[in-house]
Amino acid sequence: MIPEVREAMLAALPSLRAFAMSLARSPDHADDLVQDAIVRALANIEKFQPGTSMSAWLFTILRNLFYSQHRRAKHEVADPDGSYAGQLRTAPDQGARCDFQDMRAALARLSPENREVLILVAAEGLSYMEAAQVCGVPVGTIKSRVHRGRMRLAELLALHEAEDFGPDKVMQAALQRAI
Repeated sequence: MIPEVREAMLAALPSLRAFAMSLARSPDHADDLVQDAIVRALANIEKFQPGTSMSAWLFTILRNLFYSQHRRAKHEVADPDGSYAGQLRTAPDQGARCDFQDMRAALARLSPENREVLILVAAEGLSYMEAAQVCGVPVGTIKSRVHRGRMRLAELLALHEAEDFGPDKVMQAALQRAI
């Protein structure tokens, strides 16, 4: 770094901190702003135009940082003691992986015709008419195969009631207790 640029940056620090204090109203936040502004200035030093005011350039960087942080903070939830974050829970995802593996195994046990139409209609989102065109059979045949495939799949996966879908009772109890 050119010594003149370094000296100009150092000379601007007291004024930069005073400006940051007027914006942030907190010594810690002001110090963070000054530090971030200097880091950003050093990272972009090639953009500084010699012969212009180093102080003005640094003030602009600091001001832009402050307003960017201010805009971002509008979308954040204040949680200084961590109580809100401590209440957040998420279900583990290994159950979903097991469910996916069970689904793949059950699909493999279906007849090719039923598996084909289930994948076309349920997974790919084709209409019965589109699936009928792909398979070269009447729409009624597609509807029948989808119904039989779904019934066999539910049987293979031991799904009989609506409550059988989603987290099991043990996982639901654990999630309720955590709240």
